[in-house]
Amino acid sequence: MENVLRPLIVFGGAIFLAFAVGWAVDRALRRMDARHPETPLWGLLRSGRVPLRAVVFVGLLNAFSDETHLARDHQRTVDLWLNLILIGAAAWLMLRVLTAVVETAYSRYAGIAHDAARVRRVRTQLTLIKRLATAVVTVIAGAAMLLQFPAMEKLGTSMLASAGVLGIVAGIAAQSTLGNLFAGLQIAFGDMVRIGDTVIVDGEWGTVEEITTSYLVVLTWDERRITMPVSYFTSKPFENWTRGNPQMTGTVYLHLDHSAPIAEIRRRTEEIVRASDAWDGRSWGLVVTDSTPTTIEVRATMTARSPDDIWTLRCEVREGLITWLHREHPYALPRVTTAQAAPAPAFARGAERAPEREETGADGRAGGGRPGIPDARKPS
Repeated sequence: MENVLRPLIVFGGAIFLAFAVGWAVDRALRRMDARHPETPLWGLLRSGRVPLRAVVFVGLLNAFSDETHLARDHQRTVDLWLNLILIGAAAWLMLRVLTAVVETAYSRYAGIAHDAARVRRVRTQLTLIKRLATAVVTVIAGAAMLLQFPAMEKLGTSMLASAGVLGIVAGIAAQSTLGNLFAGLQIAFGDMVRIGDTVIVDGEWGTVEEITTSYLVVLTWDERRITMPVSYFTSKPFENWTRGNPQMTGTVYLHLDHSAPIAEIRRRTEEIVRASDAWDGRSWGLVVTDSTPTTIEVRATMTARSPDDIWTLRCEVREGLITWLHREHPYALPRVTTAQAAPAPAFARGAERAPEREETGADGRAGGGRPGIPDARKPS
């Protein structure tokens, strides 16, 4: 009878105490979370109640396993497995606590910071710190598990005896890995690129989605993900559009006919820019930047608050100007023909328009106040 009661008491007591400790800690954390709602630490720490119960339960079993008088012939094996499970549960608990601390630090900084660039920088740094700490905890837990096996002591002795040769081999083999590791630290604390930055890498425009100690993921505008080693960003040039101030100046180029009404196009550009929600109100402009024997190059510039807004504004200006020119001044758009275009017949003021022309200017004359300009022009 005693042989039956001992295991039941040990296992039952361990389970009861584990759940009691987990319930008490969870209740205390819940109260702290209610008293301090501005600090998410206590609520995040509640995610560690399961590994905490596992640590308490396995720890009690490990301490009182001899009292059960079970598996006496295999007591060493039982103790070995209990130690392994205890190490794994403790590492699990440490990782949950680490995650809660990192998330709390980021949330508190993001709540008081007014600079989005600084928030992204802190987020990148905390993410890499979390990954490094996770790697350290995992390696230490794995090493502690391996040291529980007696055979590992002999292996450790032999490894120490050949530490010189193994060090050289490991250094050569891990050269790329270590390079990426130090490059990741340089990116995190050198403020070169951060999570959420808009970058152009190898001609691809995208947003930095993830940064690890070995690679970086860029999410492109068409939802593709480009994975690149972090050492690329420390050894090659790349464009970071949001490293400092995300404000940008965009350009729209139009190739028009020499007779294009520049003053009217400038006024129309101002109307389109001012009517757009993407414009930040700083500046805009329109100038003729180049000319060829057949066309002129017109450049419109405008400013916006972010790369996304400048892309939207450029598309709106380009589409609005082309649509307006096609409707009001079609002769201003360059055309290429394979036959000699016949000149449009001249007509007097107030006369009926020629059948070839469909557009009128503000003064009622064909071609927006430019009589005699043909619809199609053959390049000289």
